[in-house]
Amino acid sequence: MKLLVTGGAGFIGSHFLRSQIIKNYWEKIVVLDSLTYAANLNNIKEFIDTSQIDFVKGDICDEKIVKYVMEDVSTVVHFAAESHVDRSIISSKPFITSNVLGTQNLLDQALKIGLQTFIHISTDEVYGSIENGSWNEIEPVKPNSPYSASKASSDLLALAYFRTYGLDVRVTRCSNNYGPNQHAEKLIPRFITNIIDGKKLPVYGKGNNRRDWLHVSDHCDAIDKVIEFGSAGEIYNIGGGTELSNIELTYRILKLMNVKDDIIEFVEDRKGHDFRYSVDYTKLNRIGGYKPKIDFEKGLSSTIQWYVKNIGWWKESAK
Repeated sequence: MKLLVTGGAGFIGSHFLRSQIIKNYWEKIVVLDSLTYAANLNNIKEFIDTSQIDFVKGDICDEKIVKYVMEDVSTVVHFAAESHVDRSIISSKPFITSNVLGTQNLLDQALKIGLQTFIHISTDEVYGSIENGSWNEIEPVKPNSPYSASKASSDLLALAYFRTYGLDVRVTRCSNNYGPNQHAEKLIPRFITNIIDGKKLPVYGKGNNRRDWLHVSDHCDAIDKVIEFGSAGEIYNIGGGTELSNIELTYRILKLMNVKDDIIEFVEDRKGHDFRYSVDYTKLNRIGGYKPKIDFEKGLSSTIQWYVKNIGWWKESAK
């Protein structure tokens, strides 16, 4: 059995890769990553050096490279994507190119080789904002940012390949991830590294927007369950079980780092800022027994400790 992980040098992809190497299930693992600013080859260098994986630097939009890396592959786990909302507001074209056309390129090649399973990693942001309750998998997508629109488009395209061609596509939609080695454009690592550097913490609006937080290790466990227990053409929500407003999260970080709140700086709100995301992961719990295991307070504390310990290496390797 041969596994292809796209975006395997990124934050979530590299954690998933590590979990699969520990699992020791696959005969061979191939990683395809174009090494954009959000990826870091040092995330997976130890596996490359020990020949535990085959690494290929390349773009998922490149037909020749995709054909090459997918030879004899049985399963694809597709992480590769442009993923930062703020960047998509400034310029949406890279998001459409990578997230939609890149996914289409992978799906076309999957059809040609008769791929066994295609796991398409998506986001809860495709559902749009919800004031109360939680989205389940039958809710229609209502994306509000160029980023989430590009992900919703790729979701629908992937599911269309199941309905039209019978390709075994499974879509996962996760809540906000956090954990070690995440790029500092995301809220938790940005605030941690800003505190370390003595900078202000920019909080959008009044900080009342709410998110559900999912430790990257729990996310990887959930994906594993989708591979093992999931079904073709199905969508699986992956939640973390800890919902906080952005200002509540900020105060938790300040408390754990023993810093006063005078470094908080309220800034102009993001354009089209969704108020709240929340997904119901009952479906994955029912078929695979998934539930988050990492206590948020412990997970956040260990994440802070990782950045404090590795800040020099992390900054240097992220250049």
